[in-house]
Amino acid sequence: MSVVKIGIFGGTFNPPHLGHLAAAKAAVDVLDLDRLLIIPAAIPPHKELPEGTPSPEHRLTMADKLADALLLPEKVKVSTLELDRDGKSYTSDTLAQLKQKYPDAELWLLMGTDMFLTLHLWHEPERILKLAGVCAFGRTEQDGEEVFSPQREHLQKTFPGAKITTITLPGLVDISSTRLRELLAKGEGADYLLPSVYGYILMNGLYGFHTDLKHLDIPTLRACSYSMVMQKRVRHIRGTEEEAVRLAKRWGADENQARRAGILHDCTKYLPGEEHVAICRQYGVELDELEQRAVKLLHSKTGACIARHVFGEPDEVYEAIFWHTTAKENMTTLEKILYVADYMEPNRTFDGVERLRELAYSDLDKALLLGVETTIQEMKDRSLPVHTSTLRARAWLRGHGVTTEG
Repeated sequence: MSVVKIGIFGGTFNPPHLGHLAAAKAAVDVLDLDRLLIIPAAIPPHKELPEGTPSPEHRLTMADKLADALLLPEKVKVSTLELDRDGKSYTSDTLAQLKQKYPDAELWLLMGTDMFLTLHLWHEPERILKLAGVCAFGRTEQDGEEVFSPQREHLQKTFPGAKITTITLPGLVDISSTRLRELLAKGEGADYLLPSVYGYILMNGLYGFHTDLKHLDIPTLRACSYSMVMQKRVRHIRGTEEEAVRLAKRWGADENQARRAGILHDCTKYLPGEEHVAICRQYGVELDELEQRAVKLLHSKTGACIARHVFGEPDEVYEAIFWHTTAKENMTTLEKILYVADYMEPNRTFDGVERLRELAYSDLDKALLLGVETTIQEMKDRSLPVHTSTLRARAWLRGHGVTTEG
């Protein structure tokens, strides 16, 4: 049986940026890792955390977003090992704990050029190199063999048996966290960050970055929306956004409102049930008996509340998001557009989706009815209750002469 390889990617992640993402991806591929542990430090031994550093909870959440962006949930995990340990976050202690937990695993410690060049000055370097191999990443093409080779030879001579791999990643985002924090304090730096991390910083006012969430441009609104969901959902959200805009052009609706509704329609998708109920209570949304039991139905209502009260979206966007899951009778054009776009955006694959796409651009009401009827049939097939608003939507459409035939 092959040896399990575990990568250890530590740091303050203050904040995690695209350079961290590229290094993590490269480590998984180059070292053929079975697992990658991203470990935020509590108290880094080599430097003081600067004033204004977000709380450990915020840094942990941002590290989670870095891990989530790799789309390898079974392989990449965030560990609180150092955050849970008192005192300075010495790497040698972390590796010892991991070795105790995974005695048969092959550990690989990941680090950037600066850390690699000072590794011999760390706390207990001999112990580190006995417990794990080292994989160092160059941030620029200048961080090549000319830089790596002398240090690699020194470490291998000083600590016989040390396993060292060095990799240069041309084009890797070349920015220090210090410089990035300076940019963020000036309202800049978004290009160096994952949208989900950037949105999280905005939503929580980190690094002195305060912005008016009720007047966001489209890219910034996307970042905030993506910060609230899992990365695997982003593809669907982006697909719904673009489909909604195309349908708005076809049917004469407001394209900007369609885009913003698409961006925000699933923003509360991953909230726990009690938070959905709390948001509805906060903003006076009454829930019927089915909604109180079926939490899946609530993200449309809570998403609408967040769109209106956090992001300042108008009533038209609020209503479109509010009804995009159940539909209702006598829907506006924008409401129909978001419902249909969500149902048949390009990433959707189910029997009948091509027919729905054809109808969406030839007869919007027929497309809406087909979506509603498909939902009702699916619920019946699964022996699940159908929301009364969905039944009323079907009745209203049929009562106005809409059919899915022809």
